[in-house]
Amino acid sequence: MTGKHVLDRVPISKSPFGIGDLKKTIPPHCFKRSLIHSFASFFRDLIIIYVFYHLAANYIPLLPQPLSYVAWPLYWFAQGSILTGFWVLGHECGHHAFSEYQWIDDAVGFFIHSVCLTPYFSFKYSHRSHHAHTNSIEYDEVYIPKRKSDTFFTEFLNNGPGNVFTLILRTTMGLPLYLIFNVYGRDYEGFANHFLPQSGIFNSSERRQVLVSDVGIMAVLYVFYHFYVKQGVKATLFLYGIPLFVMSVFFVILTYLNHTHPSIAHYDSTEWDWLRGALSTIDRDFGILNRVFHNANQTHVIHHLFPTIPHYHAIEAREAVKPMLGDYYKYDDTPVLKAMWRDTKECIYVEPDENTEKKGVYWYFK
Repeated sequence: MTGKHVLDRVPISKSPFGIGDLKKTIPPHCFKRSLIHSFASFFRDLIIIYVFYHLAANYIPLLPQPLSYVAWPLYWFAQGSILTGFWVLGHECGHHAFSEYQWIDDAVGFFIHSVCLTPYFSFKYSHRSHHAHTNSIEYDEVYIPKRKSDTFFTEFLNNGPGNVFTLILRTTMGLPLYLIFNVYGRDYEGFANHFLPQSGIFNSSERRQVLVSDVGIMAVLYVFYHFYVKQGVKATLFLYGIPLFVMSVFFVILTYLNHTHPSIAHYDSTEWDWLRGALSTIDRDFGILNRVFHNANQTHVIHHLFPTIPHYHAIEAREAVKPMLGDYYKYDDTPVLKAMWRDTKECIYVEPDENTEKKGVYWYFK
């Protein structure tokens, strides 16, 4: 739904279809995972990352200063964009959507996410919980909306300067704050962290692999340290640090816009069910970055319905289910920056509508 109807609320009534009905509308080949196609995307991104790095490291320093002031930001944006797409492939590995072999998926995902300074297994397990409890007030894993009773958000930050502060903090620091302090995450009634094996996020069978994730991050940081010793602070920041920061910003924009919208509901345990939660997501249009991000931003609804569908079949699968989804499908083509500002202003807290019997259904208010 686009244009003037983009803010119309998605239906909250029980759908006339089930997940089995939706699956039957999708061509069977869309569920096939191809090593050739998946590794083609992997090596495409890896080659582009190296080419950008090679050009930046060897040629930007030769440019006269006025041109270098333009070239470096262009490199940061381009490299950060490709790293975001690379990260998306690692996320796909976590869903066993890269290949038919779990060990290949985990090996590739571990490499990709470690390079992107994301703990692979830790994120895989917390993200699995997010998919299992999408838009549940009590049990979703991330982007838990605030309640009206949280006056710090509904009063102190519910104004122009507060909106600007919230937007800047979320986009610039959102990923590290989530991974390190579980900001924007589920309340575990204690310190929760994606790097601590004993964190409440994980169960006892997952803790060893959380430690493996930490080893991967430390190995990459060790490589960065040696690069810093040889090349210095500026080269390390300009070639690696800032592009990874841009990737972090894109990650937050991507995930925030796929899960935050004035038209979607959240549910407590009296109303929540898995299908309604999965359908409470939004497809977005990122323009020229759609292909760079492997279309993750515009196929998020189908991803929540069938997370093992690989990215190269996702658009076909989305188009196949859209007729059956009808008004239950939400697409918003509002330009990205405008959408971030609108949704930051409009989506302050959630509460049930006053004039409704469904007190377990929560909508955004400002």
